[in-house]
Amino acid sequence: MTEFPTPTAQHEKGKRNAFTRFLDGVEWLGNLLPHPVTLFALLALGIVLLSGLMGWMGVAVQDPRPAGSPNVAEDGMIRAVSLVNGDGVRRIFTGLVDNFTSFAPLGVVLVAMLGVGVAEKSGLLSAAVRSMVLGAPPKLVTVAIVFAGIISNTASEVGYVVLIPLGGAIYYALGRHPLAGMAAAFAGVSGGYSANLLIGTIDPLLAGITQEAAQLIDPEYTVLATANWYFMFVSTFLVAGIGSLVSIYIVEPKLGPYDASKADPDVLDEGMMQPLTDTERKGLRWAGVALVGVLALMALTLVPEWGVLRNAETGDRMDSPFFDGFVVWILIFFIAIGYAYGRATGSMKTDRDVIDAMSAALSALGLYIVLVFFAAQFVAFFGWTNLGAITAVTGANFLVESGMTGPVVFFAFIAICAVINLSLGSASAQWAVTAPIFVPMLMLIGYSPEVIQAAYRIGDSTTNIITPMMSYFGLILAWATRYQKDLGVGTLIAMMLPYTIFFITAWSVFFYLWTFVFGLPVGPGSPTLYNP
Repeated sequence: MTEFPTPTAQHEKGKRNAFTRFLDGVEWLGNLLPHPVTLFALLALGIVLLSGLMGWMGVAVQDPRPAGSPNVAEDGMIRAVSLVNGDGVRRIFTGLVDNFTSFAPLGVVLVAMLGVGVAEKSGLLSAAVRSMVLGAPPKLVTVAIVFAGIISNTASEVGYVVLIPLGGAIYYALGRHPLAGMAAAFAGVSGGYSANLLIGTIDPLLAGITQEAAQLIDPEYTVLATANWYFMFVSTFLVAGIGSLVSIYIVEPKLGPYDASKADPDVLDEGMMQPLTDTERKGLRWAGVALVGVLALMALTLVPEWGVLRNAETGDRMDSPFFDGFVVWILIFFIAIGYAYGRATGSMKTDRDVIDAMSAALSALGLYIVLVFFAAQFVAFFGWTNLGAITAVTGANFLVESGMTGPVVFFAFIAICAVINLSLGSASAQWAVTAPIFVPMLMLIGYSPEVIQAAYRIGDSTTNIITPMMSYFGLILAWATRYQKDLGVGTLIAMMLPYTIFFITAWSVFFYLWTFVFGLPVGPGSPTLYNP
């Protein structure tokens, strides 16, 4: 087998290739951006000022919707509306609070995190991840780590804080390079962020943003939390397979044999390799009982003809309160299994423990709530000024005139999202900025918001692992330096780059085949094409 020099050796010799220097440049540029909260505040202010200029210039485009349709002007034109006048200032002042409280992603995330907080505080999530990985046969440990990373996304950041350091500890204990274990876990948790077998907290969040953007074109359009479930369910196995192969055949051989003298002597003192105790196993069994109970309850509300959460008028299962209110099931699911585990292990004894867990989960969302306030203003202002609709129509016209209206346009769209993600690492923050532009634009050339969102999630996920702007990147770098003291940002990015290349290539092709060759829906009741 060809011997590959370790990243450290390359660094010591100063052999930094052109691509690594390019990534260093991206990092430098990314660090020039202000804080995401400041960025949204500036964007909202910028939209107000730009609306004044566009309104003064009389910017307008032909509305592509049929005459007589709701919200279509009598002359069939979409005109820029200025917020830099008396009417605009009054609208801003009277709408500021409503923009915030009615912003769709805010409520669903807060509700979902109430349940996730119970499961996390009880110790269930940590025990479940450890059980999944530590119980795997040695030959399948890489597959188990990547797969567990993908599944951990159901509970948001638990994979970052539990599984990634655990991956390094497992590989270290097995005599393999610990950075390879961390890379495999990082690839699953972050590179495969949007894939999952279950609906997680990110699904209702993105669906809410997509719905807000889609309503710039169709005010009655709704996007369900399950909009991408089919595609993301199958993508779990695709990403797990690719991530495992890249780990085994590219990353680990490139890292070479591990020199333990470079590790922190206390690297394994955190007890992350400890097997599950009998109490934890008991807790997992009771959590499993609660899981079965919740699934049975869900089935009773949807499957029978008399199911209370089916569409009351049509009896339909897809267009029904069951999926419209799916975030409530996320809440019930995590509370039930988290409390069952907590009662069995003794980590939760009274209602006070449950309340404290919920409170802790929401207290950790302080920054997110601040960010949402400004993001909501930006989205609202974008809609009020008609700049989103004008941009979408102009972009759609450009695509039509250039001939870029076929499904191949999604390869370019995914690539654009991947590049934007290098500087704006938050999935929700990036989508809040770009959805009001791309969703209406691609809707106007015939594609549904659900398909557009699925494509966005590929671009957003695949470059998470190579951007220092990702919120957990610094934490992962700190953990990695415990195994290799002189490891730098460039080394970590170079180690994760093969995952990005293979993920974005294979996942994009798979999306194209799934959606446009085989004609499969990306989720329950999700159309491929948009027909106004």
